Formats: sequence, C-alpha cells, structure tokens
Amino acid sequence: MISHKILKRFLLYRICLHKFQRLGFTKVFSYNLGEEAGVTAEQVRKDFSLLGIKGSKRGGYDIEYLLLEINNIFKQNGERYVIIVGMGNIGQALANYQGFRENKIITVAGFDLDPSKYTRKNIIPVHHPDKIDEIVREYGVKTAIIAVPEAAGQEVCDRLVASGIRAVLNFSPIILHVPEHVTVNYVNLRNELESLFYYT
Repeated sequence: MISHKILKRFLLYRICLHKFQRLGFTKVFSYNLGEEAGVTAEQVRKDFSLLGIKGSKRGGYDIEYLLLEINNIFKQNGERYVIIVGMGNIGQALANYQGFRENKIITVAGFDLDPSKYTRKNIIPVHHPDKIDEIVREYGVKTAIIAVPEAAGQEVCDRLVASGIRAVLNFSPIILHVPEHVTVNYVNLRNELESLFYYT
C-alpha cells in the first residue's frame, strides 16, 4: 500500500510531466523532475523504484511511459465515478469543475435536502439523500464528496459508508469516524488559509 504522502508526490510529478510535455520534451531526468517538483533527485528515483519504474542514467525517463505508469496508480484507464452530498456553494463549484472530467472523474449525481435544488438546471442531477443507496448501486460508486454543514457531517458519512462508499473527500469542518476499510481525506479551506497567515 502506497502512503498518502507518496501518492501526493506522484500527483505532483504528473503535473510537472505535463508541463515538460507542453514544452516539447519527451524525456526527463530525475534531477529535472525533482527540481520542478521541489524534491531531490534521489527521492524521485526512490518513489519510482516503489513501482518498478526504471530509467536510464544516460537516457533518463520517457515522459509518456511515466504518465502511463502514474495514471495506472490512480486507475485512470477508465471513467471513475463520484457523488457529492451537499449542493451549496462548494458542492456547486465542485460539480462544475472541468478538471474532474478532464481526468475521467465523472460526478454522476448530487444530493441535498433542499427541494428547490432538484429542479434547477444543474450540470448534474440532484436528488434527495434518500436516493444515495440507489445511485451508488446503479453506478458502482465507491467515492463521495461531503460538503454539508458540520452538524450533518457524521450522519451523512454514516449513510454513505452503509451504502458501500469506501473513500470520502470531506469539506465539512468535522473529524469523521469511519471503519478501517474507509479512507477520508480532509479539505478545510479555513485551516489552509490560517496556516498561510502564520507565514505572513
């Protein structure tokens, strides 16, 4: 199992590799990639060795090959489905984010208690949370985004886990309690901004 810290580095490597491609490069060396990603060349080689990715001291790494291997880590060889619970400002912004679709991440549905959101011309269909089980089964969804107020966060999470969700991206300002087989990543915009204030 690859750690979360290493996975984040691979996502960073992918951004850098796409930049090199746009500049017309087809090969890259570990020191080039490390310098661009803000890590050492040794760290790059160590990360790649975890996946059995091999390069040449003289020839470097083939960028297309690296991107293919990295995409395989994140199962980007087909469409990946996600649902959003909470269609307020954050939920709406995520539903409209084009970067998901560009990376074959398909948001199949949103869920909200507010009936007025069911009839709006949304980019995705929006349902009452009672339909979570049905949609998760229909599409085989394993990943969900929670963007609800703090008071509802744990209840929503429990419902998602019961429906078969195994990974959650949580925008709700609450620490979620989940079974061991469920992974939670937290996004707290206030905390991220607070940390920046510390440095300024």
